[in-house]
Amino acid sequence: MTQDEARAQYNYLMTLCIRREEAFGPLALTFLREPRFDQFGLTAEEQFNLYMATADAFAAEPKRYTAKLECLQKAREVLSKTTYQDPGLARHLHQDIQKTTADLDIYAQAMKVPRPHHLAGQRLLIETEVPEYFLDVAQKRAAAYYQNKYRIPPESKTAQHFGGAPRKFDPHNPAIQKEFPGACAPFMAARTNAFHLLLPFDLKISRRPEEPLEGGVRIFYAKLGYSYPLRYEMGNLCGYHDGQMLEVALDDPNLVFVSVSGIKEPEFRFIPPDREPDVPDELAYPLAVLKTVGTLGPFVQVSCRFKVWFDAAVVSLLIQGAPDLVDYGLCGAAGLMTRTYASDRVEAYAESSRQPWQEGLSYNFVNLHLGLLPGVEAATVPYNTPIFTMYPVLNRQAYRIDARPS
Repeated sequence: MTQDEARAQYNYLMTLCIRREEAFGPLALTFLREPRFDQFGLTAEEQFNLYMATADAFAAEPKRYTAKLECLQKAREVLSKTTYQDPGLARHLHQDIQKTTADLDIYAQAMKVPRPHHLAGQRLLIETEVPEYFLDVAQKRAAAYYQNKYRIPPESKTAQHFGGAPRKFDPHNPAIQKEFPGACAPFMAARTNAFHLLLPFDLKISRRPEEPLEGGVRIFYAKLGYSYPLRYEMGNLCGYHDGQMLEVALDDPNLVFVSVSGIKEPEFRFIPPDREPDVPDELAYPLAVLKTVGTLGPFVQVSCRFKVWFDAAVVSLLIQGAPDLVDYGLCGAAGLMTRTYASDRVEAYAESSRQPWQEGLSYNFVNLHLGLLPGVEAATVPYNTPIFTMYPVLNRQAYRIDARPS
């Protein structure tokens, strides 16, 4: 930006300020934060006017006051160089800085919620074949996925600082656009402050047999109340286990086709010990997962052999489909693990008493239950996309909900 361009920008900003336009604050703060702002040739009076006008435009929210305080302090530095030098104005500016600083301190204290010393952190113990992926790589990939998808542009972050004057309809002005999903703290916390289950390969669920992924496919007859695994042989569908030929057409609306790709995560190294000798390395794990895929009515159940141990007297585990599954045409079931309740053999329950660390802990497997949304014929979830989310929550007996004391 040249000095002439800077002069034109200053005049434009002050015009916006006089008109009380909503775009003034974001544009002014961006201009003030230009690295070469002091070299633009603006007079001390013009700099002071712009700093003060911008400080007045901030939204009346303490979390915005750090930037407001920055403008006030810059205005105080410039004041001594202007013709406005006046003890009363300097005192007023000093009082504004004191008030803003005090408001920031009050806000900071309110945001600091001390943790009681008597609370012990709850540990969730995980059993998995691939801890390097599920506990480390997958969590990094999930964080990167949400940051890339919902990252707020710098201009929008600046616009968030300003409440603005009475708003006008101006949907095409990028300077005031700040209402993005990533700007909602609870929305982002549900995505970035949780434990996510991902897969290192693509997963496709469809109602038609066309174009399955290259890794392999499973077929199910699945409707509300009943499901059955099938396979395709000699131009006919037959039972997966007994091979009985069935009179089910390939366009039956109750058919579900589940297919997988090869491994696409470059840091994934696990090879199942029981893989067939003729199976390539990149297909070994996807096929092992595909082999254990089942159905629960219309829902496809994907098992990763991901087992969680937890103290059910204090903690429950909320398991639900990742918030963004709808973007791929899928819905995810939700469940609350409150104790050990799996339908399993006696040996599995006896295991909970074999090791000292298992004493007093409940366990369960986290499976991914996915269903196609109504009207969706096929859905593909790319590798390293969050599919299911696990949220530790307090057990119902560990808290009480009361009315606020009057």
